[in-house]
Amino acid sequence: MKPTNAADPYTPHSGDRRWRATHYDLRLDYRVATNRLDGTATISATAVADLDRVVVDLHGLSVDRVDVDGRRAKKSTVAAHKLTVTPPTTIAAGSDFTLHVRYRGTPRPLRSPWGQIGWEELTDGVIVAAQPTGAPSWFPCNDRPDDKATYRIEIACESAYDVVANGELLGRERIGHGTRWTYATTEPMATYLATVQIGRYRTHALRGAEVPVTLHHPADLAAAAKTDFGRVPEMLTLFAERFGPYPFGAYGVVVTDDELEIPLEAHGLAVFGRNHVDGEHGTDRLIAHELAHQWFGNSVTLGRWRDIWLHEGFACYAEWLWSEHRGGDTADALAAAYRRRLADQPEDIVVADPGAADMFDDRVYKRGALALHALRRTVGDAAFFDGLRLVTGRHRHGTVTPSDVLDAFATAAGRSIAAVGAVVSPWIDDTGIPELP
Repeated sequence: MKPTNAADPYTPHSGDRRWRATHYDLRLDYRVATNRLDGTATISATAVADLDRVVVDLHGLSVDRVDVDGRRAKKSTVAAHKLTVTPPTTIAAGSDFTLHVRYRGTPRPLRSPWGQIGWEELTDGVIVAAQPTGAPSWFPCNDRPDDKATYRIEIACESAYDVVANGELLGRERIGHGTRWTYATTEPMATYLATVQIGRYRTHALRGAEVPVTLHHPADLAAAAKTDFGRVPEMLTLFAERFGPYPFGAYGVVVTDDELEIPLEAHGLAVFGRNHVDGEHGTDRLIAHELAHQWFGNSVTLGRWRDIWLHEGFACYAEWLWSEHRGGDTADALAAAYRRRLADQPEDIVVADPGAADMFDDRVYKRGALALHALRRTVGDAAFFDGLRLVTGRHRHGTVTPSDVLDAFATAAGRSIAAVGAVVSPWIDDTGIPELP
């Protein structure tokens, strides 16, 4: 989807649509003991319009120097969560350019309508949970979900800690004051999905999956974590069959030593708190949900936050597919149960445009999943799952709109987009509770 010049009304202060990033090279030096971050970010970018200034998202960190294409910027100022850079000369539309930013400070999460997001200290380590606008808490960026880029993340910290970031681990080496870890992603990634996780972890591989699966966890949770996440390879097999090939080269799971309110997904990773581990598969539903986001959210990514149901409705439906696969409640039974629950809640949310404050409302998740189940009941399993695979195939590592999704299901079912939309629309565009087909 091509970006428009208008800001996203849900996050109007994030991102600049006059330029696009293509690659981030982040070199970070971090001290866990003092929460001190010193970094350089080299951003490869393309101008969409003529640029006499480049506006970059950055929050709470000081900037020491900015260079544009190897020349010192004429001016750079940090204010109102933005770094504004005046290049030596105007950058012409269509031109490639490079920003090199040297920065430092004490990273902290941003306050937002959705709570505190971004870089956050744990009791003994770090978690980065940036959805939707927390990425600028730790690196300068163009913080828009439709501006996806590749990354190289190099981070050094005390050797007592393990560092987990997105992508492939390219290397780990001892340096004078600690250990340097280097990761790289070769698939385009949205800024909010970039993450760094730091803790005292044990690491082991889960066997039986077609892609490498790595589990990182506190030492005292070894047995319970291996049990609870031992079904991830089976989930990967099921979802690859239902959704198409797994979109990344590997999958990682981090269990923090702290308790977390909810788990979260990142590009190629999922993060859980120790409270999500009981050794009895008590969080299988959440594990399935976060894994499904690798297809719906991380590879196939919304362009506007109003369309969050394209992530959460699909991941919620994956929970139902997993239950069905394991011999638990069927998707039919779960759909009926959640429809009854919705009937007891206020009918005042439009899933297609829930508003920024309510975009993570559970009704967005459940109504999105119910829309998918209504479609499955209407077109049949073969066409429905063909449609899911068309969505992930056509838009792999790209940006998607609701119209793109309807078009894929229409193609798979041999129906018009209008016919498919008529099934989905009552759940997405209206506030009432329709009957299931």
